[in-house]
Amino acid sequence: MSLGEQIASRRIKEKRTIEAPEWGEDNTPLILYASAITAGDINKLQRKHKNFLNDMTVDGMVDLIIEKAELEDGKKAFSLSDKPFLMSEKVNIIAEVSAKMFGETVSVEEQEKN
Repeated sequence: MSLGEQIASRRIKEKRTIEAPEWGEDNTPLILYASAITAGDINKLQRKHKNFLNDMTVDGMVDLIIEKAELEDGKKAFSLSDKPFLMSEKVNIIAEVSAKMFGETVSVEEQEKN
């Protein structure tokens, strides 16, 4: 196995847990998961949202959420058809969820310890 393949195999296991209290039900926050943001993810976002890292627009943050947010089973939480609904959310909620996607990564093994 090449070094690149070894790195890729470890990356697959890394997920962030993102709590979105405003999107949950019955006082239970919605739990989303996201893999680490990669150079490829940023490249894709910057093709649509120029200078994304230095000038994060709400539109760009929503596209990041659509691209990266997953449910517990690994399926995408949102699709492009959800964009109008996400764009209708309060800015602080969108900013908070997208910021958590850039946060600390916890491996599946670490999550299972808790």
